[in-house]
Amino acid sequence: MENPFRNLPSVNDLLETPALKKIVDKVSHNVVANNVRSFLDDARERLKDKTTDFNIPSPSEMADSIAEWISTEDQPSLQPVINGTGVILHTGLGRAPLADQAIEAISEVSRGYASVEVSLQTGKRSHRVEAVEKLLKELTGAEAAAVVNNNAAATLLTLSAMADGKEVIVSRGELIEIGGSYRLPDVMTASGSRLKEVGTTNKTRISDYEQAIGDETAALMKVHTSNYLVCGFTESTGIQELVALGKKRNLPVIDDVGSGALVDFSKYGLPNEPTVCDSLAAGADVVLFSGDKLIGGPQCGIVVGKLKQIQKITKHPMMRAMRVDKMTLAGLAETLRLYRDLEQAETKIPLLSMLSSSLDNLRNRANRLIPRLEGLSHLDSVKIIEEKSMMGGGTIPTQTVPTICLQIKPNKLSVQQFSDRLRCTKNPVFGRIQNDFFLLDLRTIQPRQDRLLIDSLGLKNSQQE
Repeated sequence: MENPFRNLPSVNDLLETPALKKIVDKVSHNVVANNVRSFLDDARERLKDKTTDFNIPSPSEMADSIAEWISTEDQPSLQPVINGTGVILHTGLGRAPLADQAIEAISEVSRGYASVEVSLQTGKRSHRVEAVEKLLKELTGAEAAAVVNNNAAATLLTLSAMADGKEVIVSRGELIEIGGSYRLPDVMTASGSRLKEVGTTNKTRISDYEQAIGDETAALMKVHTSNYLVCGFTESTGIQELVALGKKRNLPVIDDVGSGALVDFSKYGLPNEPTVCDSLAAGADVVLFSGDKLIGGPQCGIVVGKLKQIQKITKHPMMRAMRVDKMTLAGLAETLRLYRDLEQAETKIPLLSMLSSSLDNLRNRANRLIPRLEGLSHLDSVKIIEEKSMMGGGTIPTQTVPTICLQIKPNKLSVQQFSDRLRCTKNPVFGRIQNDFFLLDLRTIQPRQDRLLIDSLGLKNSQQE
């Protein structure tokens, strides 16, 4: 009986096939050789299993299969995508895109060494926060600042430094949970502080805080409920009232404003978002906020406030575990510099550019795209419609911004299949399905991506072709 294993090609034979020679240039000889060996090992196992009906493919067929396998497996899971969902701060898609200036700064300091903790003036050791502290003080009016890897870390570090083993008084209506099952009470417990809830879900008065103060109270805390809204029969305590009480009882006030607006977002039709400057001007001792949401910078958590409290926070042992690297500092510094001139910021920071873009501008872009799409045989119709964009990222949940969308109806695929195919193109596209149409929101698609969008909508680069 003929030995079926003899019909299997050798590793070298397969490596000499055109399909695998071509893919060696894209990855490496070792990667291809290891995958060939794995494929052949699998074939031998299937031949050993007498219950498996396994027909040995030709060497060229094997090579094609291996090449396709390597191409699929070697595809990075983290890729640039086109966000046509209309969710401006889409957490799943990386929140705010960075300004070109921030990207260039990150690239520049990443190529080699950088003055992260060395003073260029004295040559002596310095603190890495100096790269951004001056800018944060200038833009917010704070006495001092610190930067950690996200706002959850900022909360944990601040509470550990200011209230370890003691009580922090918080309104029951502000005990938030955000994405990833992050709950404020859990963070407070992890910090070593003890939560003391006051008021009710819908009403918390200043008297509730005052009556709760005791010998073990270390701080009063206010948390902006950015990802939900309680309407109707409600009452809450403003930061000014809380600060007045803090001064009266000699207690520091911590204000977690969440998304971290440095400008008044009401000019973009998004009111009721507290600004960092307003909180500090009201007298808050410490203000916590994100760098990658309403600021439009890299992911980080920012702590600003009075020098005494910030020094206590930065000297805490946990600070080292939460500090940011040179790339985050470089990106944040360049983003903050743009805020010195709001007109410039609206042009160069993608988040602000998206929000300030007029409907006429979006409609003009749509009119330029339509003729490029009307000739595609797999599209039944493409129309321009008015819709609403959302902020996302746990920010301003009830507020929307008017926008322009492309409303697409495919004719060879279902809308869901069309959406699935677009995610698998060379330049992956995300949109939203609504009323059995596929919508692409031009507010969240950057103008420089329009050409890539046309290519992807043609499905010519689909990985599933």
